[in-house]
Amino acid sequence: MDPSLLPSLAWFAHIAHHRSFTKAAAEMGVSRAALSQHLKSLEQQLNVRLLNRSTRSMSLTEEGQRLFDVLSPAIESIDQAVSEVGESQAEPSGVIRINTSRVAARLLLEPKMEEFLARFPKITLELVMNDGLSNIISSGMDVGIRLGESLEEQMVAVPVSPPMSMAIVGSPEYFAKHGTPETPDDLLQHNCLAFRFTSSGLIDRWSFTSPDAEKRTLIFEPKGNGVFNDDESMLRAALHGVGVVQHLDLCVRPYLAEGSLVRVLQSWCRPFPGFFLYVPSRAQMPAKIRALIDFLVEQRDEFA
Repeated sequence: MDPSLLPSLAWFAHIAHHRSFTKAAAEMGVSRAALSQHLKSLEQQLNVRLLNRSTRSMSLTEEGQRLFDVLSPAIESIDQAVSEVGESQAEPSGVIRINTSRVAARLLLEPKMEEFLARFPKITLELVMNDGLSNIISSGMDVGIRLGESLEEQMVAVPVSPPMSMAIVGSPEYFAKHGTPETPDDLLQHNCLAFRFTSSGLIDRWSFTSPDAEKRTLIFEPKGNGVFNDDESMLRAALHGVGVVQHLDLCVRPYLAEGSLVRVLQSWCRPFPGFFLYVPSRAQMPAKIRALIDFLVEQRDEFA
């Protein structure tokens, strides 16, 4: 269909509905002459007369009636769709597909999901777990949640957690038996449990920054008798005294507070940007996405 016909078809439908140029012009806030010109242009493009008109009356031709019978329900459907889109902006609703790492889901989303959905009952959350950085556009996602250090520069990113650091932890029983490391080099004498990324198959290496003025960076590949691709399983092994693990400080905070895990080498672990919610663009952001961003930013202060 020629898109240039659409405006004239809409004007024709209004004229045919009222059977009057004057009433249609008054409703749409345009001049009678402008409507007449639109109709004339449409009839010329279609090469057919749509209205029979005289100084006192107006009627649809057979072709005009047939066209109006098709246009009327179509325009009504379009009006309804436009109205629904506007309403969806006023009240957040619809499905939000979130590509997130498992750690971010457990830390940020799962504990607060009940509260969020109670506040916005017309929203449905779909969580897609992926420990690798995903292109949310090509994968059909609405948003993604990842650590700030791994985001691409062109993404619009909003911090949804405070800055954090990696924590090297083990059980009190483990350190009582094997000693407490004072520097990263001491870890060579310990059973360091490793995490393997499911997406890439790579072992997560541990990065340290010296606490002195030189700020030297040391990269350490954990060597031990356990490798995991699930962080909770890895933590349970540490809790049972199997070895030493690296994890986000926010994730191990409850275990440190209750004393079931002990943190070591804290001065060697520098802070870095935390988790960010990222989207392709701020333009025409749906109300449901704005609601999720505002909610997660609101919850961010609870980690302080």
